[in-house]
Amino acid sequence: MAAQKFKITYATLSATNPELHQAFDEAVERVKGNFGTNYPMFINGEKRWAEQTFEDRSPINGDWLLGTFQKGTREQAAEALTAARAASPGWRATPWQERIAIMRRAADLISDRLMDIGAAVTLEIGKNRLEALGDVEETADLIRWYCDEMERNNGFVRPMLQESPKHHNTNFLKPYGVWVVISPFNFPFALAGGPSGGALVAGNTVVFKPASDTPLSGWLLTECIRDAGVPDGVFNFVTGPGSTVGEELITNNEVDGITFTGSYDVGMHIYRTFAAGQYPRPCIAEMGGKNATIISRKADLDKAALGVMRSAFGLTGQKCSACSRVYVEEPVREAFVQKLVDLTNKMAVGDPSRQEIYMGPAANKGAYRDYQGFVEALHRDGNVLTGGKVLTDGDYGKGFFVAPTIVDELPLDHELWKVEMFLPIVKVGGVESLEQAMALANDSVYGLTSGFFSEDADEAQWYLDNIEAGVVYVNRPAGATTGAWPGFQAFGGWKGSGSTGKAGGSFYYVQQYMHEQSQTVID
Repeated sequence: MAAQKFKITYATLSATNPELHQAFDEAVERVKGNFGTNYPMFINGEKRWAEQTFEDRSPINGDWLLGTFQKGTREQAAEALTAARAASPGWRATPWQERIAIMRRAADLISDRLMDIGAAVTLEIGKNRLEALGDVEETADLIRWYCDEMERNNGFVRPMLQESPKHHNTNFLKPYGVWVVISPFNFPFALAGGPSGGALVAGNTVVFKPASDTPLSGWLLTECIRDAGVPDGVFNFVTGPGSTVGEELITNNEVDGITFTGSYDVGMHIYRTFAAGQYPRPCIAEMGGKNATIISRKADLDKAALGVMRSAFGLTGQKCSACSRVYVEEPVREAFVQKLVDLTNKMAVGDPSRQEIYMGPAANKGAYRDYQGFVEALHRDGNVLTGGKVLTDGDYGKGFFVAPTIVDELPLDHELWKVEMFLPIVKVGGVESLEQAMALANDSVYGLTSGFFSEDADEAQWYLDNIEAGVVYVNRPAGATTGAWPGFQAFGGWKGSGSTGKAGGSFYYVQQYMHEQSQTVID
């Protein structure tokens, strides 16, 4: 695959290949050439249209209309579920070897279309080009990983002990049936294609609803899965409001399981609503984070500052894994803060489709307003070292641009140490000891990611033994709290960050899409 020579992961600090950048620039122009297209839903193998549509405009420039999308109804969501139910017996009966062959083709199509999809992700949600390409390629690797897991485990069919030679006992994992995937705006490809891929590989049929901010990414994923040869009704794509389409998907009894990725409040609403059905059904709710980095007086401060900067401001701080809290031992606090401010002030903010830009806009008007409310409180109650303002000059005024913001001297009991802001705001607090830092880091409803910097191996092991989070990093300048990749780091949270304790891209993820059956046959 030609696209593979350009493979980018979240650990990539830079890309100097001029061919990559030329290919991406050309892809941006192709995507812009399709502005204004009216895109369908996809139900039972057919394009479907609604009576009303909604616009998908770029947060980079509100004049850019990426396309119009169908404002689906509850009835159309139910129709998609009916199609998935009808297709379920055939897909379930398809040998797992054939299912993974189809899904590997889907992964290869994603990789082949890397540049065009990556350019669409950049324009739709404001990721810089390396983040966008990483999002797309991670999707392909997640699907490949789940295919490999089915293969490594022989389709999850295992013999069990025998009472006698006449007894034949076998353990099976079998698909649930119809699975709903509701994806977030911030990783519109990986957190849509990863769960959908896991569900499909396991033998479930899927109804997929993207975030309303990122329907174009959802359609491009649908095209890859469709073109790979998935049978009609096995994968369905619906768009529309959460209050109608979304509610139908979480309340309809045709649904056997659901994966949601998004905020804690919405995730808990779905979790509770889904539990109110006729019987218990699996709900994989992957929710937010309030991710802390701890910096020891024995840390390499250059590594620490770079790692925090990348994790705090990548994707404009709109990652559930973003570093939003830093607890640093007092003897090195001032030096660390200066290094972090210096790096941040060198960061280029603007149109992220341009090669030199690191940080793009906030995702939408709501996030833009939230930023203004948060920084008003931070200016009042803390010391804003850099940022703390919206950017409106020139072309900035056409989008939702905000300044990367660093705050110190915010009282450690202030409510904004607890609230997930999902914006490019990082707070730094001085602590007297690592024990105090650990207590503060763990004092959160969330437990998604965390980072630690120290050149002392005993301190590092102490951190690993005590931190309450699902994804943790020690001395990682490529991202203090961000950057998991399938097969290298499993990604999933503890406490309010996740409902199952299992992580994407891990050895235990795809099994969540299957339930267990024990079979005994006696000769």
